[in-house]
Amino acid sequence: MAVACTEAGEQGKAYPTKPISFIVPWSAGGMTDMSSRMASAVWQKALGQSVNVVNRTGGGGVVGHLAIAQARSDGYTLGAVTVDITLLHHTGITDLTYENYTPIALLVNNPAAITVRADAPWDSLPDLLAELRQSPGKLQASGTAKNGIWDLARMGFLKAAGMEPSAMPWVPSQGAAPALQELIAGGVDVVTAALSEVDALRQAGQVKTLAVMSEERLPEFPDVPTLKEYGMDWSVGGWVAICGPADLPADVQASLDSTIRVAVQDSEYLTAMKNSGATMQFLAGAECKAFMAKQDQVNGELLKANE
Repeated sequence: MAVACTEAGEQGKAYPTKPISFIVPWSAGGMTDMSSRMASAVWQKALGQSVNVVNRTGGGGVVGHLAIAQARSDGYTLGAVTVDITLLHHTGITDLTYENYTPIALLVNNPAAITVRADAPWDSLPDLLAELRQSPGKLQASGTAKNGIWDLARMGFLKAAGMEPSAMPWVPSQGAAPALQELIAGGVDVVTAALSEVDALRQAGQVKTLAVMSEERLPEFPDVPTLKEYGMDWSVGGWVAICGPADLPADVQASLDSTIRVAVQDSEYLTAMKNSGATMQFLAGAECKAFMAKQDQVNGELLKANE
């Protein structure tokens, strides 16, 4: 009876009436974790309840994404759904797709970039392309696991340049950080991770970035040209979207929508995101879902073409 009365009392109150769990499918310290914690810290002020970040790692992101999808659709378990949800099911790792979630808002979209050692013989993208055409298969790239987002960036870049993926073979890694260390050590020649992930090494003079895979030059990195400036129509990034499980109630969605719009305008959030080097892109509700659907289509077609 006590439990029933408590639940009945909570149902009569406006959402949320208790703390919210926020699942991050990746390890602490990465861009997904950092952006999620920054957003949660200011979002809880607008919600009036604490938002507790929980890292659920494993299975190449499957464990955390599955936990979000399988949570009760009551708004008390949300999470960070990443670009990987548009890759994993195309490679047979999981049946999960973007349709297993209720999109709340896209927060971050970090474009991939083409980065080489500071002492590499290529000072521009055309220099690198000339080497790839002259000696296909000689140079190797890295940045993440096979068929991960930065591998996809490599595939799309080579396709846009009129070359096969074999022109620059992929060396799998556990992420951008170990790939960059391998780059500096001379184990690989190119890393296709986000500019935000390589910026510290750029500032230290250890690497140089030849191009970024974005629609326009990034305000944070105005010196880095885009692929489009070299006539290649390809852009891709690692993105993070706040989502709940499928079929969140309409009133919960409305509350989350209104409060996240307030949170992303918070000066604390904006400053923290800028300092992290993240490229912010905000799309809410239906726009976020349409973005995820398009990403699923484009990424799936590219992966299947390179099986």
